[in-house]
Amino acid sequence: MSISLERRYADRLEEFSARHTFLVDLVMGLALMGCAALGGSLTMPGAAPPDQDKTATVLMGVACLVLLKHRTHPRTAVVVAGVSTVAAVALGYLVTPLLLAPVMAALYWLAALTDRRSIRVYGLTTLVALTLAAVFSDSMNHVSLVLRTIGPVFWLMLPLAAGKTTQLRRAYLQSVQARAEHAERTREEEARLRVTEERMRIARELHDVVAHHMALANAQAGTAAHLALTSPEQTKRILTDLTGTTSSALRELKATLGLLRDNDDDPGSPGLEPSPGLARLPELVAACESAGLQVTVTTEGEPEQLSPGVDLTAYRIVQEALTNVAKHAAAEAAHVRLAYTGSRLLIAVVNDGPSKPEAAQGRGFGLVGMRERAHSIGGELCAGPRPQGGFEVTTALPLQPSPDLAEGTTP
Repeated sequence: MSISLERRYADRLEEFSARHTFLVDLVMGLALMGCAALGGSLTMPGAAPPDQDKTATVLMGVACLVLLKHRTHPRTAVVVAGVSTVAAVALGYLVTPLLLAPVMAALYWLAALTDRRSIRVYGLTTLVALTLAAVFSDSMNHVSLVLRTIGPVFWLMLPLAAGKTTQLRRAYLQSVQARAEHAERTREEEARLRVTEERMRIARELHDVVAHHMALANAQAGTAAHLALTSPEQTKRILTDLTGTTSSALRELKATLGLLRDNDDDPGSPGLEPSPGLARLPELVAACESAGLQVTVTTEGEPEQLSPGVDLTAYRIVQEALTNVAKHAAAEAAHVRLAYTGSRLLIAVVNDGPSKPEAAQGRGFGLVGMRERAHSIGGELCAGPRPQGGFEVTTALPLQPSPDLAEGTTP
């Protein structure tokens, strides 16, 4: 309690000193003048005081007056205060801490406000000059040479050490404040980055869900309208599949939006269905076939357990690639190849049909989203026209068959 109270008063004193610098300096100068005047009246026992009272008063007055500029000219203040004090000692005044008060204050501000070189040049020069003046002063004849040397050195080194300590403390506080500001900026930047990444992830998920099912629904509706008069039974089957497509779109959209509203702390919140993976590839193939796109799937190598993230990424890439075939290619068939090779899963989605004339005008975010998905788990993706015609999307995704990663499903 007492420490906090002292700290509070210290902070208030610093604030007052920062707001009223001239007033504080004036009070300090008057106090130092009083100390110097009292020090000038002191003598050794049995010794008579010097006769030059007015001269000493003028010298000490100059030393105290120059301290009013110690904030902007600390070196000048030390030089003037030092010369004045040396002159006073040479006149026969006894070297005491009271007489040295103005030059001690000047040395303190020199150490607190300037660099090391200035401290060495101005501070040590003043110290040596005053020590020599004390050694050869008539007022110190009754004192041994050791005491005449140690006394001034001790009293003049004290403000230099205190000023340097103050300078180091200020530098430390500034560095702490700078680190705190940097940490705050870093936290804000990380928060913005996380928000941006989350927005992009949600945008990719919504794009894949909505774009795929809407493209299939559009293709199914167009096929049903084309066959409505010539093949009623096939039209009925396609419309039934269209109902399934829209229902699947609503379920996935609900699951995706549910991630934004899911509250793990709420025990009463309903669970979300697992995210789709390659296990639902037959449903995706059946939906594409109902829209008039024949899809064949081949698997090479021994299928391995995928982590939920890789499984979802692989499914979404295949889904988006088939959606692009239905939207942008004049093709009736597509081929999906899954190859498990070592520690990676290779996926290729190929079609042989040419691009539709309106495909170049409707480029969206499908390829960008697929590439971002692959990169987010350390994979690679390439997409482009084939030399023999058609379009091909290939991706290489890392396998994560670890039991820890394979347990559970991603909501």
